Amino acid sequence: MVLAIASPSLVQSSLLSFSSFPRLSALQTPGKKKHDFLLKRHPTFPHRFPPCRSNEEVLRVQNLKGIPVPQRGHHSICFYNAKEESEGKFQGKETGLDWRILKRWDVPWKWQTVILTMTACGLSFILTGLVEAALTPYLGFRIGEMNLDEKAEVLFVDQAVATAVVLGVVYGLTNTFQPLPDDLFRYESKEPFNLQKGWLLWAGVGLVGAFTAVALTGAAMALFSGENPQRETDALVRLLPLIGSSNISTACLVGITGVLAPLLEETVFRGFLMASLTKWFPTPVSILISAAVFALAHLTPGEFPQLFVLGTALGFSYAQTRNLLTPITIHAFWNSGVILVLTFLQLQGYDIRELLQAS
Repeated sequence: MVLAIASPSLVQSSLLSFSSFPRLSALQTPGKKKHDFLLKRHPTFPHRFPPCRSNEEVLRVQNLKGIPVPQRGHHSICFYNAKEESEGKFQGKETGLDWRILKRWDVPWKWQTVILTMTACGLSFILTGLVEAALTPYLGFRIGEMNLDEKAEVLFVDQAVATAVVLGVVYGLTNTFQPLPDDLFRYESKEPFNLQKGWLLWAGVGLVGAFTAVALTGAAMALFSGENPQRETDALVRLLPLIGSSNISTACLVGITGVLAPLLEETVFRGFLMASLTKWFPTPVSILISAAVFALAHLTPGEFPQLFVLGTALGFSYAQTRNLLTPITIHAFWNSGVILVLTFLQLQGYDIRELLQAS
C-alpha cells in the first residue's frame, strides 16, 4: 500500500499578408507610389480594414473617401493573430487536433531557475525539520513524555510549517517573473465536471486509473520478485502508533496526509517542476521525469515503482485540466483514504503492520 507523504504578455503582434498580381514593382507611376495606402493607414482613414477584405470592398471604400486608387491589379489584405496561429487556432477556432494533455506550458524562466528552486525546496524542507527539532525542547515540549494525541498535534504543526516555508520559497523565486501565465499555479474550482477540463471529473478518472495501475504494479513486483519488500522505513509505518488511537490523532493524520502533503507536493512536483520541464521536453516526457523525482523524494526505494506510477497518473491528470486542484484531489483521496481504511481495520482488531507487510 503506497502513501505519498511529503518527505522533505506575451505581446500579441499582427502580421500583414499582402499579395498582388501584377507585382507592385510593375504598378509604379511617376510621382508618389499609389500603393502606400495598402501598407499603412491613410490619414483620412479612421479605422483599419477588417480581416481579409476583398479587392472590390477596398476600392469601394477608397472611392467614398476620395482616395486615389490603382486602375489595375488584384489585391487582398488579411490580418491574423500570430499568437493564435502558434497555438493551432485561427479566428478563435480550434483545429480539432489539439490535445490538451499534450500541450506545453508557457514557462517564463530558464533552467537555472528550475534547478535553483528545486534545490531551495529540498534544503528548506530539511532545514525546517532540523530547526523544529532543535527548538522543540526549548519550547517546553518533551517528545518522550507526550501522549499520542500531543505527538499527532506536533506532527501536524511541523508539516504545516514545512509546507508554508517550501511554498514560500517556490512563490518567492517565481514571483520575480510576474505577470505569470494564467495556467501556472492555477487553483480554480469553476466547472468541476467540464468534459475537457473539469477538475473533479478528471480527479475521479485519475483516481481510478491510479488505483488500477498501482495495483497492477504491485502484483507484477510480487510476481517477479517472489517476496514483498520490507517497509520499516516507510513513513506510513512510522505513523502506525497514531492510527486509530483517538479522534484527535486521526484528524491530525488526515490533515497531514490529506491536505498539507498533497498541497505541497503537487505544487512543487506538478505545478512547478513538471510545467517547467515542458519548456524543453514534450509533455509526456516531462510527466515521467517529474514522477521519477517525486518517487525518489519519498526516500522509500522499495516503493519506487508504485510511487512512480502514482506520480505519472497525477501528472497526466494535471496536463489534462491544467488545474492543480485535480492532482491535489487525487492525492488527498489517496492518502486520507489509506489512513481512514487503516483506522477502521485497527478498530476492528486487525494487525495493521502485518497487513501492510502483506499488501
